[in-house]
Amino acid sequence: MTVPCFLGIFHRQPMGHTPLLMAGSIGWTEPTTAGHTAAGDAWRRGGHQTPSEFLENPSQSSRLTAPFRKHVRPKKQHEIRRLGELVKKLSDFTGCTQVVDVGSGQGHLSRFMALGLGLMVKSIEGDQRLVERAQRLDQELLQALEKEERRNPQVVQTSPRHSPHHVVRWVDPTALCEELLLPLENPCQGRARLLLTGLHACGDLSVALLRHFSCCPEVVALASVGCCYMKLSDPGGYPLSQWVAGLPGYELPYRLREGACHALEEYAERLQKAVPGLRTHCYRAALETVIRRARPELRRPGVQGIPRVHELKIEEYVQRGLQRVGLDPQLPLNLAALQAHQAQENRVVAFFSLALLLAPLVETLILLDRLLYLQEQALPFSQASMLSSCPSSVLNSLPETWFWWPPRCPWVRLSLFWRLKTADAA
Repeated sequence: MTVPCFLGIFHRQPMGHTPLLMAGSIGWTEPTTAGHTAAGDAWRRGGHQTPSEFLENPSQSSRLTAPFRKHVRPKKQHEIRRLGELVKKLSDFTGCTQVVDVGSGQGHLSRFMALGLGLMVKSIEGDQRLVERAQRLDQELLQALEKEERRNPQVVQTSPRHSPHHVVRWVDPTALCEELLLPLENPCQGRARLLLTGLHACGDLSVALLRHFSCCPEVVALASVGCCYMKLSDPGGYPLSQWVAGLPGYELPYRLREGACHALEEYAERLQKAVPGLRTHCYRAALETVIRRARPELRRPGVQGIPRVHELKIEEYVQRGLQRVGLDPQLPLNLAALQAHQAQENRVVAFFSLALLLAPLVETLILLDRLLYLQEQALPFSQASMLSSCPSSVLNSLPETWFWWPPRCPWVRLSLFWRLKTADAA
């Protein structure tokens, strides 16, 4: 079946049936009055459920104390808790003396690792404003923790607290960053042992972490959650490996790399509910046609979020969008053409959904390219299971070499590497 033919069938299905495909359902079901409910049930049967930490309160993780939840959205609460605990286990296992959080933003992960898990953390962020906010939030958290101690004097703080050490520095993906490798304290014996991490390390930043990991002996571990694959430089960020670069047709166009950043789980829920916000896809596609007529060289410019899109007429959205990308919002518009675009709304949503069905495949290709890159650096490795935790009994049974661990979960897609030398195991 050709793609256009499949698209024609796809967009005629009731919106509530689309998540059935994303959940792995085989074939088309007959339309029913309970279509939305059936789609939701199928999605839940596929294993995509709300994490247990949010069952009592969807806005607050039960596995984080109140001070660490403040100013942090639920999704981020889940991410910093899960990645932070993995970093702690990996740090203990490899004997790291310092964690370096690269692209730390407002410092939510760094704060949890430093003040919640007792790790020595350096945070590197290129935006001065974000670093200043992170430092303010550090002080706010310290005050909250001290208040808790005064209220509960029986809870004894066994070790001194160390706030994250914040550094304003832009990491060049094509060169080594000396600041990234500098230890906060001189190690007692030998050289420092660093663990690099990045939560949503954007575009080439995740590639920079891989390069530091592969060529710097003091970097003994890496836990990286990449994002924004469409911002990878080409060549340079993708492909990394010579093997993938030698494949015919290895290129991944912008549309595929951008789609690989989206979570099927979240989008399937939006389809199930048939939320009005799905109209954004059609409006943005129509805006792109206007932009390319006005300035053909301007392709896919970033349009900051326009609030309540579903309440706007398409021409109102286009005018606001033109202003957001620096074009004259009063450009003459062909209303008939815009309305014809709007009539294709279901087809646009269907096309976007088909692109998302390929997202895991595209992301897997990008991650495997990174794995092959490490192979080509003459670094032996073994592949560990997709585990939800890191028990010492499992780690001790694995070969003494390099490991790769990419557990796939609804909210965190992680690439985890570490290096274990013979001397370390003795």
